[in-house]
Formats: sequence, structure tokens, C-alpha cells
Amino acid sequence: MFGGILIVIVLLLSPFIITISLAAVAALLGKLLGDDAEARHEGSSLVETNF
Repeated sequence: MFGGILIVIVLLLSPFIITISLAAVAALLGKLLGDDAEARHEGSSLVETNF
């Protein structure tokens, strides 16, 4: 009985866990790629136009 309840809980929570983990990966990737782009194009006059 306990195993069935545990499986139901995991299945109900898995979409939220997956969504949160993918959002964290996207934020980390965006930060790393943004820092890389700024380092590569340091001194360019177009850097100030980015938000």
C-alpha cells in the first residue's frame, strides 16, 4: 500500500520538479552565455545598446 501511495505522489510532483529544474538550467545557461558574450565583445560600441 505504501509503495502505491509513493508512486502516486512522485507522479503528481514530477511535472513541477522537472519544470523547476529546467528553469534553473535555463537561467544558468543564460548567465554563462551572457558573461561569455560580454567578455568576447569587450570594448565594442554596441555593448551599451544591449539590455
